[in-house]
Amino acid sequence: MTTAAVAALRVEISRAQELFASLTPEEWAAPSGCDGWRVQDVAQHMASVFQQIAAPDTIDTGDSGKVEEAAEVPVGERRGWNPDQVVAAYDEWCEKGHAALAALQQPPQADRVVPLSDLGSHPLHLLGNAIVFDHYCHLRHDIGAAVERAAALPRDDDALQASVEWMLAGLPQMCAQALAAAPRQPINLVLDGPGSGSYHLSPGPDGWLVAIGADDDAALVRTTAHDFVSWGTKRADWRGSTTGDVAVPEVAAVLDAINII
Repeated sequence: MTTAAVAALRVEISRAQELFASLTPEEWAAPSGCDGWRVQDVAQHMASVFQQIAAPDTIDTGDSGKVEEAAEVPVGERRGWNPDQVVAAYDEWCEKGHAALAALQQPPQADRVVPLSDLGSHPLHLLGNAIVFDHYCHLRHDIGAAVERAAALPRDDDALQASVEWMLAGLPQMCAQALAAAPRQPINLVLDGPGSGSYHLSPGPDGWLVAIGADDDAALVRTTAHDFVSWGTKRADWRGSTTGDVAVPEVAAVLDAINII
């Protein structure tokens, strides 16, 4: 189970609420790191994700089957809201969403594997990790592109461990097509700082695999967990924050194929 992620999410919720309460009108309206979205739109999206988890029948996300396209639907419909309405929606749905995610840590539903559109198929308990990851990205990297104090939010071990667990669980499925076209070059991904760990990414007969630990024969890629959240989602280029065998063309091609949603 990933109950630690639910606890980490409670901390992230508190950080989001504190940040939202401090934003000026100019900051709410500022362009975020998400293309075409203001800071307000990012916050609205965060509220909408909780609503979709807690009461999916109350929110329209379209029928595209693609997470990023689905996210645009409620954001577009609520673009005319004022910041107070956005904060009220977040405050309401974060509590309901957090409660729903906590319930998914309990058997028998915790281990039930379900398809999550183009995110792949995952056990329901991992949804808690996914929302920690969502918050970590949006607060520090997307709102943080416009608001310095958001970028400076703590990079704590619990939130990063939960985020990395979701990213590496999803990587083989979310990046399957790009990795299939990449060289079959195994790599050891070593994450430093908070959220640290070592992971072995390797091609298998039915797609790429991610395992905890390292393989002595694999190439080395070293970065921080915080930077991995950024470049692993194409918010930044890995070339700015990685070391190791990254000059090897085959390694670079594998890293270029990573794009976690």
